[in-house]
Amino acid sequence: MGASAMAGQFGARLQTRVSRLVSRPSFWLVAILFGLSLPVLNQVLRPPAPPLPVLGQLGAFSFLDQDGRAYGSQDLQGQVWVGSFIFTRCPTICPAITKQLGHVQKRARNLSQAFRIVSFSVDPTHDSPEVLAAYAHKHGVNPRMWRLLTGPLDAIRSTVEGGLKVAMGELPEGEQDFASLFHGTQLVLVDAELRIRGYYDPAEPEIVDRLLHDATMLINRGH
Repeated sequence: MGASAMAGQFGARLQTRVSRLVSRPSFWLVAILFGLSLPVLNQVLRPPAPPLPVLGQLGAFSFLDQDGRAYGSQDLQGQVWVGSFIFTRCPTICPAITKQLGHVQKRARNLSQAFRIVSFSVDPTHDSPEVLAAYAHKHGVNPRMWRLLTGPLDAIRSTVEGGLKVAMGELPEGEQDFASLFHGTQLVLVDAELRIRGYYDPAEPEIVDRLLHDATMLINRGH
């Protein structure tokens, strides 16, 4: 028998065996299960993301929240939280920041026992707890997750600039141009040990996804 004939017979036998195998339901069950397992295998085999850097250590602080109650670092022990900087008379960036944090609040409901949002007023002389309460109501703030804080100007400045490393301006006395009150707009991610782990620009696309991804990683890993 020639080589070509032998090759033809081998090919025919192979095709027959493949046809029989494919015709079995168990073949397709195995194929489906294998296909479904690929994403899981990719997740298992993928190296873990590196830990977030430690960018600073925040000291103790205590201010008044929108309900007029003392709230500060003691209440945040063991919590991962994001800090923001706003004032209620702000006509420009603050409403946009608050809107982004509203998306964070909504998407972080499954993290509510381990995650908080804290907004520091950079105009605390005007932003009393009552004023903050009205602002919170207007923007759908859930006090179980999100606190708005006010207090003595010097103490707020010490925490914002000295602790969280975010710039904070001040309105000259009698000044009514609230757009001129400069302040940092970054969101600051803080871990359960009051360590700064990231700064985020609220204007960036996908910022909510990235912030919640990093917060979830801190909660799950504990560091």
